Amino acid sequence: MPIEITDPLDPRVADYVSLTDVALRRRTEPERGLYIAESEKVIRRALGAGHQPRSYLMARRWLTELADVVAEAERDGLPVFVGEHDMIEQLTGFHLHRGALASMQRPALPSVEALVGGAHGGRVAIFEDIVDHTNLGAGFRAAAALGVDAVLITPRCADPLYRRSIRVSMGTVFQVPWTRLGSWPDDLRLLRDAGYRTAALALSVDSITLDELAGHNHQRLALILGTEGHGLHPSTLAQVDDVVRIPMGGNVDSLNVAAAAAVAFYATRRQGT
Repeated sequence: MPIEITDPLDPRVADYVSLTDVALRRRTEPERGLYIAESEKVIRRALGAGHQPRSYLMARRWLTELADVVAEAERDGLPVFVGEHDMIEQLTGFHLHRGALASMQRPALPSVEALVGGAHGGRVAIFEDIVDHTNLGAGFRAAAALGVDAVLITPRCADPLYRRSIRVSMGTVFQVPWTRLGSWPDDLRLLRDAGYRTAALALSVDSITLDELAGHNHQRLALILGTEGHGLHPSTLAQVDDVVRIPMGGNVDSLNVAAAAAVAFYATRRQGT
């Protein structure tokens, strides 16, 4: 049976406390080995990817909308917490208009070598130090939609499993294999050892155009994208094979990183696949 929660300080729902406090969640979620999935679609995608739930928290109407998920949780002995909207808002820090949350076990990340070796389409994306969760989630969504086999993120990059990243990605962070690099940009050698051409998107006097890069149709290609503010680090640019620009008009010098990722992923997709 669902468990009624009336007190936002109830320790049984500690996983869901202060979801809008980014600094707190960035620290506590990995420590506890969890992440939060928000909305019916995202919860179902997480479950479909084989991720394991710890518990659920939802407004009462979602007991019907998610009846099959609730029934499976009860069979597995997992708690399903229900509460009034005001109480859930006090607990989480925001109005839960999407109705349902799940505390999920954070899966173990694969090794970099396993990911780049298993990228059968030969397309890998690397996101360097992207700290905006919205941009990161949008980047993952573009990767999923446009044939990128795997995503690598640098040590200082935001968490793809933070609630906002997951939501913006529409749950595609669960379908694109990804892992966090341990040493950047030194880990570029792992890409080179696996036979990848490395291409960094940046404004540079010696850059080639995206069309020129795409024209080579490299068998294995790793595209590297950085933050809007400072762009890619000089130490990264010094180690890549190509620096690539997307030609711009209208007195615009660059695109949002998620938009640039989508353009680059589409332009460099493997021809004939």
